[in-house]
Amino acid sequence: MKKVSVAVLIIYAFTLHISAVAQKKELQGEISLSGAFALYPMAVKWAEEFKKVHPKVRIDISGGGAGKGMTDALAKVVDLGMVSREIYESEIKKGALAISVVKDAVVPTVNSTNPNIAEIRKVGLKKSVAEKLWSNEIKTWGQILGTSSKVPVHVFTRSDACGAAETWAAWFGKKQEDLGGTAVFGDPGVASAVQKDKVAIGLNNIAYVYDQKTKKPYDGLAVIPLDVNNNGKIDPEEDFYRDINTLMQAIADGKFPSPPARDLYFVSNGAPKNEVVKEFLRFVLTEGQKYVTEVGYVALSQSTINKQLKWLDTVQSR
Repeated sequence: MKKVSVAVLIIYAFTLHISAVAQKKELQGEISLSGAFALYPMAVKWAEEFKKVHPKVRIDISGGGAGKGMTDALAKVVDLGMVSREIYESEIKKGALAISVVKDAVVPTVNSTNPNIAEIRKVGLKKSVAEKLWSNEIKTWGQILGTSSKVPVHVFTRSDACGAAETWAAWFGKKQEDLGGTAVFGDPGVASAVQKDKVAIGLNNIAYVYDQKTKKPYDGLAVIPLDVNNNGKIDPEEDFYRDINTLMQAIADGKFPSPPARDLYFVSNGAPKNEVVKEFLRFVLTEGQKYVTEVGYVALSQSTINKQLKWLDTVQSR
């Protein structure tokens, strides 16, 4: 009986120790993020899953565009800015530290009831034509497709400083401020404008084009395939837009050009000091990557993940 009592006491003491360790390690605090619409749905998913493990952590996320994310991060208004473009040297000099967290792409979108939709899917969009479109040099769908169609084209771009427009412009050697067309705020705004206009063409991050339930484009939206080899038609190896899984695989395989494919970043002003933020970044680069395809993005390669984790260790030890 005495031996049993001793054993019970040992087990009880061990249980108390484990409980104390768990309580000590339980994260508490807040994380704030703002910025790119491109990264917003993914950040929301990561926050939901992270809070399942750490329920005492509060995470606030707001959109507003990549420019806002960078501005807020540098001003230390938020812990992490969401940025969907490459980081400028001037921003790095101001203290911006960026970490790749996922990949996606910008695609040209049209209304699915466009009167030329069949020809659009056959011919696609050349880089040189895209440059002229967003420079206001092309006025009709016939000029885009090389046909006699006099149907006008209504070009939409973004009004907010954003990674989507910057990345799209970079495909044909321009910057966001060079883009012409009707300027609309945010990814949802451009998608909605295209859905309402049968002769529209716009640009969107893929998370705002494809329905995550059906994996197909949202009602009223279609993607113009990119004529990557510039031969005036969409070849079978260029035709990977029918669903989001096929497109993501093409991005991962390098069949879709970069830009407009690109890495997405979390940006901080200097190395993060907050333990909660550090743990969240580690979660994003490890456990969080398994949710990426579910939300409609392309996961980082393992070599990139390892590089980012090593980089994270380096900057946090400074």
